[in-house]
Amino acid sequence: MNQKKSPHTLGHENIGKLLLEYSLPAIVAMTASSLYNIIDRIFIGQGVGALAISGLALTLPFMNLGVAIGALIGAGAATLVSIRLGEKRAEEASYILGNTVMLNLILSSAYTVITLVFLEDILYLFGASELTMPYAKEFMQIILLGNLFLHLYMGLNNIMRSSGYPHRAMITTLTTVGINLILAPIFIFVFKWGIRGAAFATVIAQFAGFIITVMHFMSKNSFLHFMKGHFKLRIDIIRSIFSIGMSPFVINVCACLIIIIMNLQLVKHGGDYAVGAYGIINSVLMFVLMVILGLTQGMQPIAGYNFGAVQYDRVRTVFRYTVITATYISTAGFIMGEFLPRQISLAFTNNSELVDLSVTGMRIVMIFFPLVGFQMVTSNFFQSIGRAKISVILTLSRQVIFLIPALIILPPIFGLAGVWAAIPVADFFSIIITFYILKTQGRKILGI
Repeated sequence: MNQKKSPHTLGHENIGKLLLEYSLPAIVAMTASSLYNIIDRIFIGQGVGALAISGLALTLPFMNLGVAIGALIGAGAATLVSIRLGEKRAEEASYILGNTVMLNLILSSAYTVITLVFLEDILYLFGASELTMPYAKEFMQIILLGNLFLHLYMGLNNIMRSSGYPHRAMITTLTTVGINLILAPIFIFVFKWGIRGAAFATVIAQFAGFIITVMHFMSKNSFLHFMKGHFKLRIDIIRSIFSIGMSPFVINVCACLIIIIMNLQLVKHGGDYAVGAYGIINSVLMFVLMVILGLTQGMQPIAGYNFGAVQYDRVRTVFRYTVITATYISTAGFIMGEFLPRQISLAFTNNSELVDLSVTGMRIVMIFFPLVGFQMVTSNFFQSIGRAKISVILTLSRQVIFLIPALIILPPIFGLAGVWAAIPVADFFSIIITFYILKTQGRKILGI
């Protein structure tokens, strides 16, 4: 066996080298994917119009819910695969792979059918107006038709990374991003397909990623590959996948709920352009958060494998390195959001009202951003070692316990500024909770 491709190197290689090796491809892939979302919004804003950005922002709850289902399976399966490989149980990891495929087929198909049937009603519930509905509906009709490929691609790509192929996972993601970036401007500016063009480009790119990941796991040369008889659903595997994947699932479901409440408050206190402003701000936030998420994806197989191998000193080391790096990244995002908000906003649109709203909102939203990296890493760390309940608690502390009440309480008092301020208020209190839980539970489990 090629030692470089064996996941067992996670148990003895230098932690710093491993974190760089595993996280850099994930960071590059996640950054490229996030850049695509930014550039896609720029294409839509410049090629379709300012209201199209608002319409696109209304689809974010759909996107988050779709990603939530994919993460429930993909992130849970990836963590479980890492732990089983650390325990030297390769055949069990193969069963997890097969169950991942079947679960994605079932859940993504159900999600697509339900959302397509009730699409217009759901969009109005999310805050769509007569002006923004056409853009949101046209975009989502196409995206939902390709939803199955997205879920399978996400799940299999996560397992590809966890089973010793981080660079191949990166290349797969970069390929999908490249296809997106090439096709989107052609469909929007040349073919004049409007916002539907952006959706078609996305679906085609996702299908390409699906094909690449399937081919990888069909190859007998891959350390982990499809095996006949390993696709039968097993209750014990499903339970374990859902248990570990519950944390990222809750994160994205809560994000979906938050965006719905956010959009409704934005429409009420600022109008359709305020929704578009949040779309711009969210693009910037996600760019930075995707870099941190890529870093935590690099941490996940290292922490999971060594936890399974009972090498707790290596688990502590990778956690410490990841927190330090994430803090640098979130601080860089803070500087960008506080000092360059107008330049960033002008890249999306020349509409002065939309730009002004985006500048004000961005500066308020990112007040406590330097500490967000620590909170994200800690939540994902507990997930990586199979402590999903702790991870869910940390997630809920920000996105439910603090943010939803802040979105309900602050806007009636401070108007639109209160909508923006709800985010840093929730960040502040969730960071305090994270410090406390890490101090108590981290010491109990690993002596951190």
